[in-house]
Amino acid sequence: MLDYETLRLIWWALLGILLIGFAIMDGFDLGAAMLLPFVGKTDEERRVVINTVGPVWEGNQVWFILGGGAIFAAWPPLYAVAFSGFYLAMFLILCALILRPVAFKFRSKLASPTWRSIWDWVLFVAGLVPSLVFGVAFGNVIMGVPFSFDETLRMTYAGSLIGLLNPFALLCGLVSVAMLVMHGGTYLALKAGQPVAGRAMLLARYAAFTMVVLFAIAGLWVTKGIDGYQLAGVMPHDGPSNPLLKTVTRVSGGWLTNYGAMPWTIAAPLLAVVGALGAVLLLGVRQHILAFVASALGVAGTIATAGLSVFPFLLPSSLDPNASLTVWDASSSRLTLGIMLFATAIFLPIILVYTAWVYRVLRGRVTLEQIADTSAHHY
Repeated sequence: MLDYETLRLIWWALLGILLIGFAIMDGFDLGAAMLLPFVGKTDEERRVVINTVGPVWEGNQVWFILGGGAIFAAWPPLYAVAFSGFYLAMFLILCALILRPVAFKFRSKLASPTWRSIWDWVLFVAGLVPSLVFGVAFGNVIMGVPFSFDETLRMTYAGSLIGLLNPFALLCGLVSVAMLVMHGGTYLALKAGQPVAGRAMLLARYAAFTMVVLFAIAGLWVTKGIDGYQLAGVMPHDGPSNPLLKTVTRVSGGWLTNYGAMPWTIAAPLLAVVGALGAVLLLGVRQHILAFVASALGVAGTIATAGLSVFPFLLPSSLDPNASLTVWDASSSRLTLGIMLFATAIFLPIILVYTAWVYRVLRGRVTLEQIADTSAHHY
């Protein structure tokens, strides 16, 4: 079996990969839902949008389940603190995710324009709320979350839902919304027929520019206005999972330390910006497949920027910095991580191969002519 330090690093990387996979795969579903009322002017055009994501959204959401499962099994203290502290925020996300399948199934049950319009806006809200809240959560991770542990490692959370909605976190939420609108727009430009694809392409380009500007503002804010967290002294990387056995200090500009110590990490924010701007340029020359790839790289770079900036911290504590959770003191046992890694090595490739096969089977655009074909099954 691999040593404890290596297993912890692998599972930190796997957690990032799963979160990126969720943002890329389910992100275009959420983005398409947010664009639904604006790119579809008629009922048939809105059905085109719905049918681009209708057959695949359930499979895409598996990435969300995998990410939550990885946090639960590999990082139990992180799961306990995050799902307790962010309880109401998670409840909002779950409500939105529950409404989404209901809207898909019930929208076409009646031909009433009012009925269908209501469900269209439900889909819009079901895309907007998770996109915003996930970004707000990342913003609070960067700022620090008000929790602490007593000597028996019982957690106390001193925050509130309103406290999570601070200005910087809301800015991160807007970055997330713009990012997923960009990604959803590039997907519709690739997958939908005209005129939906043309409208989606235009909105995706606007969203990409907006994302780059907001991302740059957030970076400057982190540089100048937010204290980072740093470990004081040397911390054993194979020690017990007890977050109280270390000393943490807060330092102005501390989240930039990794970029100086590991210069290769600058590739993450560069990828976020280059990916978004690349999507803009590629959409302009009608290279839709490459634009979607560029958009996905922009999404990956944005999330990787957050993860690499705070490494080795998983969840800093603004209430008691010494209680902050890190890669080196918040994991499951070495045996658990090893068994999970073995299972992941078997099942994750199966998921990837099956997903690739599904998208190959469902390749091609969804057009108004297909929607008009009453002999076929459509949403």
